[in-house]
Amino acid sequence: MPIRAVVFDVGETLVDETRQWGEMADWLGVTRFTLFAAMGAVIERRWHHRRVFEIAAPGRDLEAEFAKRRASGWRYRFEPGDFYPDAIPCLNALKAAGLRIGLAGNQPAEAEAALAEAQVPADFIAASERWGVEKPSQAFFDKVVEAAGFPAAEIAYVGDRLDNDVLPAGAAGMTSVFIRRGPWGFIHADWPEAAQADHRIDSLAQLPALLGAAQPA
Repeated sequence: MPIRAVVFDVGETLVDETRQWGEMADWLGVTRFTLFAAMGAVIERRWHHRRVFEIAAPGRDLEAEFAKRRASGWRYRFEPGDFYPDAIPCLNALKAAGLRIGLAGNQPAEAEAALAEAQVPADFIAASERWGVEKPSQAFFDKVVEAAGFPAAEIAYVGDRLDNDVLPAGAAGMTSVFIRRGPWGFIHADWPEAAQADHRIDSLAQLPALLGAAQPA
């Protein structure tokens, strides 16, 4: 079946999260080098990403720290420089080709407003916290199908993680696209499961042609 909708993970697929993780390290009083080293260990061990903080900042109440940050005036946001250079051009090309575009990832609820404020071209934006279910749950991908408005076989899901994005999207009947970038993408590229992706790309610039959507003139 032809692809009629393309749904994207957010972090490290569309957005380079270096700034966000770095600022969190600064807030916790942990060196960025330490936090990023902990991230590599968590990825290699196939742990949930929040366990980064158990390693780098043991004993800290993460929810309490987020509450303190918000009270200090911090708000969840995406800056123009956070987006990978190929992200917005890819979304625009796919929309110009008539495909329905969605953004759906494991994100806090405020990410929806932050992405909308950043004027990311998408037909729908969804955060796992608002949905009440997160990847890799099948229920998350059921929500993706509902939001996209097309059968799973007509949806492509693009992500940088095999465990959260590619494998569960494929199991849900979608076309899975693995993008090799960011901490998870580079490490996961060497996992044997990478062969299960329907497509593997190194840049979102490759996606429109891959899906048969011509770049606009």
